[in-house]
Amino acid sequence: MKIKFIGVGEAADEELPNTSIQVIVEENRDWRCILLDCGFTVPPPFLQSCPDPERLEAVWISHFHGDHFFGLPALLLRFHQMKRKNTLAIVGQQGIAEIVGKTVGLAYPSLLGKLCFELSFVSMEPGRILNCAGVTWRCAVNAHLRRNLSVRIEKGGKSVFYSGDGPPTEETISLAREADLGIHEAFRIDSAVPGHATLLECINFARRANVARLALVHIERNERRTRRGEISRLLHNVAGPEIFLPEPGEETLI
Repeated sequence: MKIKFIGVGEAADEELPNTSIQVIVEENRDWRCILLDCGFTVPPPFLQSCPDPERLEAVWISHFHGDHFFGLPALLLRFHQMKRKNTLAIVGQQGIAEIVGKTVGLAYPSLLGKLCFELSFVSMEPGRILNCAGVTWRCAVNAHLRRNLSVRIEKGGKSVFYSGDGPPTEETISLAREADLGIHEAFRIDSAVPGHATLLECINFARRANVARLALVHIERNERRTRRGEISRLLHNVAGPEIFLPEPGEETLI
């Protein structure tokens, strides 16, 4: 699998797109992709990365905050304009069909009724193993203010874990255990904010879960800008898994 960071920013970052991950799965000399979260600033950079509308097989929505799913109306509109044909799976927690339907209806009231391709809403809950878009999915609840599901995607013995928002829980640590790549939000370095993880919590998470590598995303915009050197020194001195701060457009193989 190839992982591309479409965006790594938080909700109100004026420079970085909302956190969104493109998982590219290659099979039989062809490739398809999955998009993990689709906030309001995600469609433009995603469409630049993946201009063929048929390549995207599924969109995962970790939770119902705008910077994680308000980009769906624009993405669906663009796919409709591009005459997409293949069914698109939208995967998330219970209520995904109703909430996404209402959101798209507010943005473009007639769009869902005239889409030139089908939507398949797939409800995912902890304890379920889902096979969709050529990969295996599992999820667990973390500690965000609004119910958030972290997800693990596996294919061919390789795995990626994505936290969505919120500090780790025992359940998400177990879900991430020995993943080839963990991706976790780290809103602040050391000062706790309700519903969000700190960088120090993420370091502990990486050690306990024994992930091979950990990417930190969704860092508060001012801390990322003004404390970048401090963050880099802290991560450089961590013993254990490699921990890094990806940039938009950065790619890594697992």
